[in-house]
Amino acid sequence: MRKPFLVTLDKKLVTLVMLVSLVGIGTTIAISFHYANLIIVGRTMDHLTGESITRGDSINAVLNSKVQQIQVIGTDPMIVNLIKELNLIEDSDALAAKISDRRIDFLIQIQAFEISIGGANDLENVEIVSADGKKLFSLINRKDKTDFKNNPIFLDGLEGPYTKIVQGKTKRQLLVVTPIFDNQKERQVIGVAIVTSTTQSIDQILLSRQGLGATGESYLVNEDSVMISESRFIENAAFTQKVDTTPVRKCFETNQNHAGIYDDYRGILVFGTSNCMDDLVLLVEIDNDEVLQPVSNLREKIIVLGVMITIVVGIAAYFVSKLLSRPLIKLRNAANRIAEGDFDVRTNIKTRDEIGQLSISFDQMAEKIQDSLLKIQEREEIIRHQKDILLQFSQYSSNYCVCFVDIVGSTKLTARLSDVQTSRFYAIFLNSVATIIAENGGVVVKNIGDALLYYFPKTDIDDIQPFEGMLQCCMKVLGAREMINEMLVKEGLPGLDYRLSAMFGPVRVAIVATSSIDDIFGSTVNACSKINSLAIPNTMVIGESLYEKVKDIKSYSFEKLTTYTVDAGNTFAVYSVRPKNRDQH
Repeated sequence: MRKPFLVTLDKKLVTLVMLVSLVGIGTTIAISFHYANLIIVGRTMDHLTGESITRGDSINAVLNSKVQQIQVIGTDPMIVNLIKELNLIEDSDALAAKISDRRIDFLIQIQAFEISIGGANDLENVEIVSADGKKLFSLINRKDKTDFKNNPIFLDGLEGPYTKIVQGKTKRQLLVVTPIFDNQKERQVIGVAIVTSTTQSIDQILLSRQGLGATGESYLVNEDSVMISESRFIENAAFTQKVDTTPVRKCFETNQNHAGIYDDYRGILVFGTSNCMDDLVLLVEIDNDEVLQPVSNLREKIIVLGVMITIVVGIAAYFVSKLLSRPLIKLRNAANRIAEGDFDVRTNIKTRDEIGQLSISFDQMAEKIQDSLLKIQEREEIIRHQKDILLQFSQYSSNYCVCFVDIVGSTKLTARLSDVQTSRFYAIFLNSVATIIAENGGVVVKNIGDALLYYFPKTDIDDIQPFEGMLQCCMKVLGAREMINEMLVKEGLPGLDYRLSAMFGPVRVAIVATSSIDDIFGSTVNACSKINSLAIPNTMVIGESLYEKVKDIKSYSFEKLTTYTVDAGNTFAVYSVRPKNRDQH
């Protein structure tokens, strides 16, 4: 037969400690990761929002400065007069000759413009175009016949200056366009000034990696959802890379900035914010992996630390469990030895805790069991030598009040009951009566069939109070009949009547070697049982000797029923007893 697997206390303790440690560490990791993630995400979003605002403001500042610079050309009186003069010539050949003739005049004014703006290094070209699209001047003397009639700057009419980043032949360019108005006719456009410059100043703002880590970037997207600045990750992305992402759509559809986590134009998850700028949107983004890398590092360190702590705690728990289980094992082994009959074993555990207290109690128990066994053995030895002598009568007798209570017609009542019902019938009656007797100072000696014999040991004195207490007890026994019958009826048993008799006289006490309750014998006991049949059901009768003791008690009435003859020379009167006040039942 296989021996069952034993889960010892030390194993349970180590398992419990390891489990608590793992749960605690796991909870710590989860909470730490969660809050660290919230903090990093919040700070990253705040940082990116700040970057988008700062870079957006810087780009707007560059564009506004360009607009302010070009407005010098649009308000120059000499340029206005030159444009008006050239607009009057309709013949193309004459216009070409006149443009060539007036180039030096335009050049002087443009050079003055360059001086006024500090000689911008990123300036590439300045062009003056008539209202109908004819080129009147170009800083770069190119003899191309560019037709500005279909240029986007004229499509919807030009009411004020604006900027636009466009793709040139070889590189991106920043166009700054402003209308030139007639000084004499308010708001009449007579020409357009177009300043072309590099995007160097804007690129410096966008391509700066300060505050963007290893994977961060900022870039511009136009209203066609096309990137118009350089990308850190894709070469030649400007004006070729489509950017159809959440912040771009939200900006152009609802004109609202966006901050969140989304897939960028590369399909990579990023943290990003947007800044809506008229017909452009500025995006500042950092890869999700880079942002959450500190959290991942923290989680790994916590896991490593948690494993180390768990191992240390497990080792400590193992030694502590051995320390705790050693006295318990000693107690278990001692209990096994006692079970095998060795009562000389003692644990002698001296720890100042519950286990030490248990050891003391255990040793005391073993000692008491050993003493009890010795006494039992001594008693058995006595019984073995005196097995023919079960009763030892005392050398003296006392005058006690003896009582006898008997069921009327019990044989007839139990004739139709089963053995179980009969046992229950007698148990309810005898137990109920015995409880009342014990509570009122009587001593139950034994039950004789359906009757109960008891006496009152304190009635061996001349004081009347013990006798009054005896009568009160007997009246309570009679008064309990209704309660006893209710209990019987609830269990489907028949109700009963009973009689009670009492005598006073000498009683000899017998000590029973096999019982803790002494037996009583004598003529008084015999007479008490004999006169019981003289009582009317549910009443009490007493002998003449007891009557002499209680006749002066005012709360009871006594009536002589008959004279009972024991033998030719021994007769005595029998009296019925009733309480004058029925409430004493």
